[in-house]
Amino acid sequence: MIGVTAKLNVAPGKEAEFEEVFLTLSEAVRANEPGCILYQLCKDDEGNYIVMEMYESEEALAAHGQSEHFKAAGAGFKGKMAGPPEIKRMQAVTR
Repeated sequence: MIGVTAKLNVAPGKEAEFEEVFLTLSEAVRANEPGCILYQLCKDDEGNYIVMEMYESEEALAAHGQSEHFKAAGAGFKGKMAGPPEIKRMQAVTR
């Protein structure tokens, strides 16, 4: 399994718009990506956004990045971001 965290740098004042785009994307991921185990937007007390993701395989992660709904969301995020995401990939530790 592959884990991913992405810190998303949202532009000040664009939080509600960003959340709407992301939640629409999240619904599409859950409905159309059987290899995605977890795709959850989280927000801490300081207003920072992190996405927690878990995929069954490298192929599932690659399919996520190539999906039409993921590509379409990119246009939706335009003007709502203050910089690129900070992404970390990890291998799941399991038995």
